Amino acid sequence: MPIRPRALVTVLCAAVLWALLPAATAHAESRTVQGGRLDWGIKSSFQRYVTGPVASGSFSLTGGAATVGGSGFRFHSATGAYDGDTGTFRAAFSGGVRFTGHRTASGAYQLDLTLSRPTVRVTGSTGTLYVDVTSKAKGTGAVTTSRRVPFASLSLGGIDMRGGGTSVVLDNLPATLTAQGARSFAGYYPAGTALDPVSLSADVRPAVQRKPSGTPATRTPRPSATPGGAKAGKLTDGAVDWGVRRTFREYVTGDIARGTWTLSSGALDGGALFRFPDGRGTYEDGDLTASFRGAVRFTGEHGLDLSLSGVRVTVRDGSGTLYAEVTAPDRTGREIPLVTFAAGNLQAKDGLVTVTEAPATLTAQGAKAFAGMYPEGTGMDPVSLAVALTDKAGLPALPDLGSTPSASPSPSAPASDAPPEPVARASRQDTGGASAVLPLAIAAGSLPVLAAAAAFTVRRRRARAAAADAPQHD
Repeated sequence: MPIRPRALVTVLCAAVLWALLPAATAHAESRTVQGGRLDWGIKSSFQRYVTGPVASGSFSLTGGAATVGGSGFRFHSATGAYDGDTGTFRAAFSGGVRFTGHRTASGAYQLDLTLSRPTVRVTGSTGTLYVDVTSKAKGTGAVTTSRRVPFASLSLGGIDMRGGGTSVVLDNLPATLTAQGARSFAGYYPAGTALDPVSLSADVRPAVQRKPSGTPATRTPRPSATPGGAKAGKLTDGAVDWGVRRTFREYVTGDIARGTWTLSSGALDGGALFRFPDGRGTYEDGDLTASFRGAVRFTGEHGLDLSLSGVRVTVRDGSGTLYAEVTAPDRTGREIPLVTFAAGNLQAKDGLVTVTEAPATLTAQGAKAFAGMYPEGTGMDPVSLAVALTDKAGLPALPDLGSTPSASPSPSAPASDAPPEPVARASRQDTGGASAVLPLAIAAGSLPVLAAAAAFTVRRRRARAAAADAPQHD
């Protein structure tokens, strides 16, 4: 019996839909955000006020945060979720920045503000930036700590967040201080104040297929605790994290030296720090001796050429010293004690001995290694280290900056005989200075319109300049 044309079309459509169903179902699953960065200057005029002659203050970075550009801070290790069907996006980042100023005769600071762990949430056309805030109130000096404060509203300006692919990139989103943000900002600015724009990039992992409900979840056994003051023995692994000095890195890459740094022999770049891995040595009753692999070389104009390698750390009676081999055109030395730091009473927990962001001070020999650029006693970047006493002990993760964002692609014109791609599209009314790149890629069956990768972009426009107004301070 011959098949009627209408029935044939129905059968074919059903077959195509059936073929597409698994891909569509997988696409609908909320996908994991893992790795990425967020760049934000908070408010450039506030930075100038803090470090200027009125407040005579400074800022310090914590949790692996870094500086970027002229006045930006870079937060790292994005974690969260992204739903390409609805455009719902959430990404939390690590790191913080502390501002201090208006020092009193007693040594305390009237201005003391810490912002950390920024989190961006986008639902529909609404974006919000949350932060953890610790601030000291003007006048009373009362210190409050608030978690997940909706600090700023973000203007998406009609950007369509729907799509799929391996990354989400949002560039120069205008940010406005909320009423709750103004209160947590200790009243330095009123609600509605324009803050610095927010830029971020986050890696998105493919959707994970769910296991059948009858499949029991597997559990990773937790390593047994190793008591403090473990017995003497060789280390199974270790790493030391040290950024040398933030202002030195800024000098290297700035307008004077116009240089860079390169890593070799296994050293890793964590954004605000360098990781020297593969620790080998011994630990006994709070004392540690460990050597690490890796080298970093700083080069630039005006004769800048400085290499640090052969890093070694010792801890004796709670006092730590970081040594390195120094190589420069006019000076070379082995086992140079560069900085000292307070390690405290080292105790092992779950087979791991750690020191986290211990303040470090430049030694006299370290000052010579830097050719007198910094005098003895100068505060250098903090030292963090972790050494494993068992094979099961895992080292702390290195800050994850995610994939390097690619340049915004230009949308290509569709072929004259093919309809526009219905999934990969940009919807823009007025971005208000914002731009977005959401790389998309889908493929199903042999349908020509779905066989090629697609991408959309909203071209970047100049972000409105942050107001240069000084904060309101009594």
